[in-house]
Amino acid sequence: MALNKCKKVSCKKDLLAPHFFSSNLASNLFQAITTFHISPNSKANGSHSSFHRPAARFSHFTFYNKNMNHMISFYPGPSKVYPQVEHYLTDAYRSGILSVNHRSDVFMEMLRNTIFALKKSLEIPEDYEVYFVSSATECWEIIAQSLISTSSLHLYNGAFGAKWMEYTNKIRHGAEGVEFGINELPDLSGLSIDLGYDVICVTHNETSNGTALPASFLSALRQQTNQLIAVDATSSMAGAALPWTEADVWYASVQKCFGLPAGLAVMVVSPQAVSRAEHVGDRNFYNSLLFTRENFQKFQTPYTPNALGIYLLGRIMETIAPISEISAELHSRASELYAFLPDNGYEVLVSNDAVRSDTVIAVQADREKVTKVKSMAKQAGLQLGNGYGAWKDSSFRIANFPAITLSDISLLRNFLFSISHL
Repeated sequence: MALNKCKKVSCKKDLLAPHFFSSNLASNLFQAITTFHISPNSKANGSHSSFHRPAARFSHFTFYNKNMNHMISFYPGPSKVYPQVEHYLTDAYRSGILSVNHRSDVFMEMLRNTIFALKKSLEIPEDYEVYFVSSATECWEIIAQSLISTSSLHLYNGAFGAKWMEYTNKIRHGAEGVEFGINELPDLSGLSIDLGYDVICVTHNETSNGTALPASFLSALRQQTNQLIAVDATSSMAGAALPWTEADVWYASVQKCFGLPAGLAVMVVSPQAVSRAEHVGDRNFYNSLLFTRENFQKFQTPYTPNALGIYLLGRIMETIAPISEISAELHSRASELYAFLPDNGYEVLVSNDAVRSDTVIAVQADREKVTKVKSMAKQAGLQLGNGYGAWKDSSFRIANFPAITLSDISLLRNFLFSISHL
């Protein structure tokens, strides 16, 4: 029966299948950018340039290509990128956007369009602002510097929530933490949330163990405090329909549910967070929130940005399905995997359905079995994620991100079924 279930998966309509542009045209939204071309220069572009050398053939690159070219990545970040990224990379190069000054009108129009496409696609409230920074880790720094003056409260159950607290404490020494179990939710009735904390910090989707906070918890937290709430949505933003107004700061990196290469992060900020930043008044750092905001209000950045990453993000945001459809599809796929795994001899790390993640699924086993499954998967062309933190040696993780197709999931299930019946 399990094998039949697996076969049925590949027959479903894939709501997350990419929508390609024609090979020679960019989207309407980016038409002004992708039709901008730097004038050809025969010396700069020709093979006789004094700076041009034949491409070297490095053996380690060849080795990487031979082993990874057809590997399907279920690693929970960096993970599989959307296939249309290959075409968008070419579009970016040909458009000239990669060589444009980041204070130019062309760049500012591209940044404006990317923000517009992101807010529309992810249904971000109109009065929430969007900034692009280098990583989710930089968001920890920005929050600590610009929104916390005395103390913060961190509710966490895994490695990334704990690291956020530890990093914050290096900048603002008043960071306090409350740890809860992976099959539990924090007991809000037992917490003194309003005892002077500037920011309440929670992890929406804990990548290390495959847990997630339901929207009902965030709503209950919002009802109990007027303090700022900051949310790490690194492995759920662009994969889940987020309750934006239940928190004041949301952030994520793009190498997970956004289906893009690493090197860019999205920070979403409420009007209340902006007011708090103005109250704190931090302007001491290159990435202070107020300085960042002043630049983004002009559709500029406070430092030389990852222009390629911003361009690719805009193109992807314009072509993906509505976030409500993506979220529903990922939930359906996750539910099927959570049913399939125990039916075929695999133990899911998180036993409580109410706190299981839809985008990262953790499977626990002894070290020998974990090593064997990962090794056999790699031979079959499937890259599973290592365990992390306390579960490093006793689990493997499966990404269920939007760029991963139903066909990919079907292959994974066939593989897991086959080795469980050896």
